[in-house]
Amino acid sequence: MDVASPAHAATAPAPRQATRPMLRWSVHAGWVLLLALATEFRVGRFGFHPSDQGFILAQAWRVLHGEVPHADIISARPLGSAVLHVADYALPMPLFFGSSFLSMIEIIVATIAFATLVTRRRVLGWGPGMTAMVAAASLINLNAFPLMAWHTVDGIALTACGAWALDAGLSGGRALARRGGLVLLGSAVFVKQSFALAAVIAVLWLVLHPATRTGTRRAVRLVLDLLALGAPGLAYVAWVSLGGGFTEMVEQLTGGVPAYGERLLGLWLDDPEVLTRAPVRELAFFAAIAVVLLAVRLPGDRLGVAGRVASWVLVLAGAAAVVWTVVDGRFTGSSRWADVLWWIVAVSVPVNAAVRRKVPWAGLLVLATGFMTSLSWGNDTPTLLTGTLALTALLLLSHLVPPRPRLARRWVTATAGLTAVAVCGWVVVARHDQAAYLDLGHDRLTEDLGAVSPAMAGIRTNPSTFRYVEQIRDCAERFPARRTAVLPDNAFAYPAFGLRNPFPLEWPLPLEIVGDAPQRMLATADALDREGGYLVLFQTVPSRLLATGGPVPAEVPADTPVFTYLGLETAIQARLTGRVVTCGSFVGKYAP
Repeated sequence: MDVASPAHAATAPAPRQATRPMLRWSVHAGWVLLLALATEFRVGRFGFHPSDQGFILAQAWRVLHGEVPHADIISARPLGSAVLHVADYALPMPLFFGSSFLSMIEIIVATIAFATLVTRRRVLGWGPGMTAMVAAASLINLNAFPLMAWHTVDGIALTACGAWALDAGLSGGRALARRGGLVLLGSAVFVKQSFALAAVIAVLWLVLHPATRTGTRRAVRLVLDLLALGAPGLAYVAWVSLGGGFTEMVEQLTGGVPAYGERLLGLWLDDPEVLTRAPVRELAFFAAIAVVLLAVRLPGDRLGVAGRVASWVLVLAGAAAVVWTVVDGRFTGSSRWADVLWWIVAVSVPVNAAVRRKVPWAGLLVLATGFMTSLSWGNDTPTLLTGTLALTALLLLSHLVPPRPRLARRWVTATAGLTAVAVCGWVVVARHDQAAYLDLGHDRLTEDLGAVSPAMAGIRTNPSTFRYVEQIRDCAERFPARRTAVLPDNAFAYPAFGLRNPFPLEWPLPLEIVGDAPQRMLATADALDREGGYLVLFQTVPSRLLATGGPVPAEVPADTPVFTYLGLETAIQARLTGRVVTCGSFVGKYAP
């Protein structure tokens, strides 16, 4: 009885202790959902453009209907994002609204993952100040970018979360977390080729981490880990191969225009004088501070009080340079503020390593992810990682401050963090209100696209774009067909109106036309002409006109020239012998 009593007493408080982590996890999950929802309601749903806002959803729509990547769908990138965003169709909310909401959750969770890796602190150990700073960094990561399903957002999220899980698995000896992280890192490669470096990082991490060099059956464990890393790729290649698209996959994935990150890596090489102009001048200022800080901190505490005071002053000056870079950037891609932040982190990493005698591998991971993010045709800069880059630089600087007593109370850090969230939120809202992505200012986004399609409920745009989208719906209803295409810049129409595109390309941009795409597009036109049951609409209004709210005619003559990039649309129009139809600003060929 004496033995049983202490045991009973020891186990009694366990339920209360078990609820505390669950409560803290609930709080963190709650603020993530609330921030994502608030951002979507106030920013994400305002502004719409028919070109890329729906591109990934259109590819997911085809995957959802059983089409095989590369065999049925031509793509210059692997279609991992299309597979991931099949989940968007299961969300209990309008498709386009829910997809944007999910993308913001991806941005926030990726920011949390990187912050956890850099601080080496579990999320449950964060105070309100740190939590608020991460929330602010998430908003900076969004900056002026449109909230939509996009392969770069997916690549960042998979890399960050994969590294987070892999680190937790290696540190805690948990095989499930370790291999789950490897699966995520392997999946990142198949949303975009530029994230192939994520797999290389994973292999190096496995080989070099102390946890993998101890214990029995190390070889078997390594083989299983590498299989987990390669599982997404093996599954993707097997799927494509069984669908008869292996040769096409190789041609398409190797046939695009390469990106080398030269704009990021050559920030000041073309014109060194940019180091004296905003926002690049902050890099020169930060580098000078870093050199002096290195000289002050390398001797350790031998400089006494003067060294500690100088360290604080220099760290605060470096932090000011980081903050001012964000301010100077004005959230515009043309200012190259993201490139400056990347180089500031590139300076911070070796300084941190020299002072602490330890390589900050998480900082290197952030740098690598920034480089992978910049490998893009249209947005060749790590803009989607700006908040993480800024926060990483600040955290690496804070690690160099000499030991000091804890002076700041929790309410002080919480107030500072919430102020940062409020300021960043205000700037993001103001930037989007000024001019939404390829749309007009907030006060001119007066039309709700939910009146055209339930899938687009809540999305607001200007009257011209609304009229344009409405015309596509009216055309599809007026001329019903088993297969309907709207060429060239209207990928959104397929998931929005439940249309089945017979052509193997959603968006035939010049850079997207890889492999034998022209021949396959024309061959599809010939097949449609033989079989009938089609409606092919051709836009006559250039997409750039919609972004400025230009006029969309209520009706156009049948001989109106169609909008085309390389003449492919004109060639398709000539091959189709169906009835010539006009509908709003569109002309088309119809064979019921």
